[in-house]
Amino acid sequence: MDTTLDDPAAIRRSMMATQRRRTRRALLLVAPLALFLLFVFVIPIASLLTRAVDNPEVIQILPRTLQALESWDGHTQPPEAAFQALAQDLGKAKSTRGAGELARRLNYEISGYRSLIFKTLRRLPLQGAEGTPVREQLIALDKRWGEPAYWAVIAGNNKSWTPYYLLASLDLKLDADGHVVAAPPGTSAFQEIFSRTFVISLVVTLITLVLGYPLAYWITRLSKRRANLILICILIPFWTSVLVRIAAWVVLLQREGLVNKALTSLGLIQEPLPLLFNRLGVYIAMVHILLPFMVLPLYSVMQSVPASYQRAAISLGSHPFAAFWRIYVPQTYPGIMAGSLLVFIIAVGYYITPALLGGAADQMISYYVAYFTNQTINWGMASALGLLLLAGTLLLYTLYRRISGRELALS
Repeated sequence: MDTTLDDPAAIRRSMMATQRRRTRRALLLVAPLALFLLFVFVIPIASLLTRAVDNPEVIQILPRTLQALESWDGHTQPPEAAFQALAQDLGKAKSTRGAGELARRLNYEISGYRSLIFKTLRRLPLQGAEGTPVREQLIALDKRWGEPAYWAVIAGNNKSWTPYYLLASLDLKLDADGHVVAAPPGTSAFQEIFSRTFVISLVVTLITLVLGYPLAYWITRLSKRRANLILICILIPFWTSVLVRIAAWVVLLQREGLVNKALTSLGLIQEPLPLLFNRLGVYIAMVHILLPFMVLPLYSVMQSVPASYQRAAISLGSHPFAAFWRIYVPQTYPGIMAGSLLVFIIAVGYYITPALLGGAADQMISYYVAYFTNQTINWGMASALGLLLLAGTLLLYTLYRRISGRELALS
């Protein structure tokens, strides 16, 4: 006779062993997908984001100079040893790729540093009279070598990491004493660009919600056959390239486009409206592209809400609108939040639509990420902007989770 049925400890061990087997089986099933996401998605993004603080150029190319500047006060001219070390480091890097990377990195902090580095490289080794200090020769070559600000930039990059890119992405910088201060007016506008990005995304989200909620509600009231037909029509844009849809909006919204011609022929306007290359054109195209992402989550939630609740409230004397607002709408909050979050996150990273349909004042942060990546080859700034955008999105997502969790608890 099996006595394990009478032993609670044995039963507990058997259940735990069964649970472990199920857990291992589940892990084996998801392992291929997890590994794929790790190597194709997580690691590349993480390695790219580390460039937001990576700072190898100065520490690799000017090691002797940094050592000579360790005891420098940062306000007067450096000692002669620093000038000698600089001449040695630049002479060693003259024929290497690192010289160009060094010049580009220093030029980020002081405009014109690139030309100073290459001008000095062309004159190395120095051909001054015997016994002439290297300090005098470099200053005679270019008087900027006698200005402490240029040496302060070198001394400030004595670590393999730097906050420069992250601070620059927030319109901040480090002064000569190492304090965080605001960047000079007119030299940077990333705070305004981040604010514009989130405002455009929020407006697009609200418009898609206003348009998508009644549309999803109407679909749930149709027969299954008609609802499927409408959903197919909503999904058709997914089968069309975004570039094709944007090109179509260019045709529709231009001064001689179909929209302006229709309004003019109806007598509603006397001259064409400026619908293209401005914020309005960006809103129209982004709402059109992102509307399905709002409708589908709303429809999936609304479909599970029993219509009998609303009818019961009306039969008990409630006004139809009050029954809709107080009974039906709260049950669709998960769909509203899911659709809004999905649309907002997609809108925050939009690039091609504002770039083609917007003006100079309508570009979002992704435009500048692409600019630093493709044109100036400034991976540090591109990574810093991307990291801040990701951090802002995660912060809003955390806030959304807290709010939604509190609402579910209250309900």
